[in-house]
Amino acid sequence: MISVRLVRLAPLPLNTVALKKTPLYEFHRAQGGKMVEFAGWSMPVQYKDSHINSHMHTRQHCSIFDVSHMLQTKVYGRDRVKFIESLIVGDIAELKDNQGTLSLFTNTKGGIMDDLIVTKTDQGYLYVVSNAGCADKDSAHMQARLQEFKAAGHDVDLEFMDESLIALQGPSMAQVLQKGVGDDLRKLTFMTSVLTPVFGIQGCRVTRCGYTGEDGVEISVPSGDIVSLTEKLLADSEVKLAGLGARDSLRLEAGLCLYGNDIDETTTPVEASLVWTIGKRRRQARDFPGADIIVPQIKAKTQRKRVGLISTGPPVRQHTPILSSDGRVIGEVTSGCPSPCLKQNVAMGYVEAAFSKVGTSMQVEVRKKEVPAVVSKMPFVPTKYYMGQ
Repeated sequence: MISVRLVRLAPLPLNTVALKKTPLYEFHRAQGGKMVEFAGWSMPVQYKDSHINSHMHTRQHCSIFDVSHMLQTKVYGRDRVKFIESLIVGDIAELKDNQGTLSLFTNTKGGIMDDLIVTKTDQGYLYVVSNAGCADKDSAHMQARLQEFKAAGHDVDLEFMDESLIALQGPSMAQVLQKGVGDDLRKLTFMTSVLTPVFGIQGCRVTRCGYTGEDGVEISVPSGDIVSLTEKLLADSEVKLAGLGARDSLRLEAGLCLYGNDIDETTTPVEASLVWTIGKRRRQARDFPGADIIVPQIKAKTQRKRVGLISTGPPVRQHTPILSSDGRVIGEVTSGCPSPCLKQNVAMGYVEAAFSKVGTSMQVEVRKKEVPAVVSKMPFVPTKYYMGQ
């Protein structure tokens, strides 16, 4: 039996107070969800199915994940693109209507403050989704810049949304969801978004994206309707609920970063192998926070690099030392777990740049024993994002 331990998750003590709850909290408990603390929220880590079964169900069918703890923001105003581009590395101006992109908030030292998805809607606003663990920091950061922009005479405004958010992820997502939407989902490609009723519920935004590597969507829905929508989706035998346990192992197999583990304010986009998020125009203009540090790193290289690792034997965990073949510490694991799909251990971490080439042999120190590992391409499991027919 594969054992998977999760990052940064803690069982709830009996006297827990002040943990935030999503509008699906009581529904999770009624469905047998085991609740844990995550980023200040009480969230389901798994349900009655085992973590492994839930993981594989997502890969083979589809699962619902409650991601209502994430921060959803609308950016309005004539200068909304200029505003968001003053905070992030992405080229939002070049996006088509209803197209989105993964981007990064960076600081003046070149560090990553958070990762986020920005969608350029055709409704007169940008739709931004960022991480729960950074919600207070991100909202304060955006509000501080908002005041600067307004003081300079720019036309921009923020709305922090109250809607809930669920992710429907897996290869059968489209056949399940198509029954409940009027739009042809074949036209909704990866990283595009549409406002549409879903199973009769008005005011939903469906975005084709996710955190599993599978074809999937995230659905923003009025919070008063979220239980109803979840129940309607679960009426299809293809669909099951999944928790943070499966979410973590799925995203790791897909080679996707978890903020606070794999990227943070001490890592730059270049070190994190996220150069692709930096728009070409933005590199040339050097007009994003930390550009004078980040842009030169693209050519000059960095001292360390985020890499994928595969190993056998005991599981590799966060903070596991990475060693060269002669036993010298050359880096550290930032995320790791046994891969349910590959039946091997997968991990990511930072190593000295000289050791970052795919195929490089090294060792990881697990329980004071040196275990062979090899640098691997990511994603570990091929992604299946829907790019169109």
